[in-house]
Amino acid sequence: MAMIRILGKKEIAQVTDLKKVITCVEDVYCQKAKGETVVWPTTFYEFDPGHADMDIKSGYLKASGIFGHKTVSWFGANGEKGLPELAGAIMVFSARTGMPLGLLDGAYITGIRTGAAGAIGARYLARRDSEHLLVVGSGNQAFYQIAAMLTVFPQLKRITVANPLSLQYAQRFVDALPGRLQQELGIGCTAALSAVQSPQAPLADSDIVITVTPSKTPLIQKEWVRPGTHFSCIGADAEGKEELDPRLMAGARIFVDDKVHCVAAGEVELPIKAGVISEAEILGEIGQLILGQKQGRTADSEITIYDATGMALLDLAAAKAALDAAEERQLGQTVEL
Repeated sequence: MAMIRILGKKEIAQVTDLKKVITCVEDVYCQKAKGETVVWPTTFYEFDPGHADMDIKSGYLKASGIFGHKTVSWFGANGEKGLPELAGAIMVFSARTGMPLGLLDGAYITGIRTGAAGAIGARYLARRDSEHLLVVGSGNQAFYQIAAMLTVFPQLKRITVANPLSLQYAQRFVDALPGRLQQELGIGCTAALSAVQSPQAPLADSDIVITVTPSKTPLIQKEWVRPGTHFSCIGADAEGKEELDPRLMAGARIFVDDKVHCVAAGEVELPIKAGVISEAEILGEIGQLILGQKQGRTADSEITIYDATGMALLDLAAAKAALDAAEERQLGQTVEL
């Protein structure tokens, strides 16, 4: 028999700290760069292309002694039904006994660890003096991206949120943002906030751009981008998704979270298939950059791109940390299997 701890969003939020999650995600990237992890193939399925999908990601963290998987779904119409767009669950197992350790809500951990990933890409590739952040997309993930960016780049003076489909949705998101940051994560925001529909105008002076949409057509054209801009590409996490003009890739310094998955289903997928760039032009994985094994930005004028499809390794590490903290505080429920 095995005892398994079950944690919902409320309990996970009680024991999860954004700064610690950022540190945790960096550590996982480094473990991967050292060959101490295994990432298994992703299963992806679209119930309604562009509107409803799910994926199953899994992996093994050798040093942590855990393996597991995450099943997560995105149903874009859920907001109209009063339901969250993103839902999922994470299962953590012991790599020593094979026994299940925990079952956790997947949406909260996915959100906060993905926010950490986008900010880490910017930390190691954006210009140090960056002050203007542009986020393309105003769904729930945009919230965690901004929270993590404010944690890593407290000097941000302006944050612009673009929703190419609806200015109204972007404005509603921006209006609620300061209150959500304070209430949900205890983060203050002194940066000037604004909402736009098209990202074209703010791109003229944006330092860092984070893309978090399910788009399958480029939302950002090369001609709109100024030299020195950094992109953290988060939305392209399945075959056929694309947020950047492929021409932006040519000549850019490109890093990824997991090369195999990004070539198959990340922002670099279509530019490689179109022959705009080759796999050889991917300079390395983010863990290699963090460890100093690879060189990132070499000049303020360079375009830098971080392509992150997301890995279950991040979810598993964050989930294990939450399970350990919850056990100390006796939170959640335990059941015998």
